[in-house]
Amino acid sequence: MSDATTEHHGHLEDNTEAVQAHLKRLRRIEGQVRGIQRMVEEEKYCIDILTQVSAVTKALQSLALSLLDDHMAHCLVDAARQGGEEQELKLKEASEAIARLVRS
Repeated sequence: MSDATTEHHGHLEDNTEAVQAHLKRLRRIEGQVRGIQRMVEEEKYCIDILTQVSAVTKALQSLALSLLDDHMAHCLVDAARQGGEEQELKLKEASEAIARLVRS
């Protein structure tokens, strides 16, 4: 795990509304996934299961975009103000994260 993934980022701590919104979304997604598990266990119609998988996928993508937006609004902006190596690192991280999202 890189240092970037283990650092503590205070902007989330300062914005408890954003954290709570992310956690609420994650709990909703968790419930959706449990629902899909039940559907599989109960051998529900495959198309209905796929519809729910699609809904969860969209919910995760929406969460990812929200997290990326937060990252760009705080970490990336802060790094741009610092300039130099930190700016380059954060730009590269953001670019790689966007590429992963586009591929998924």
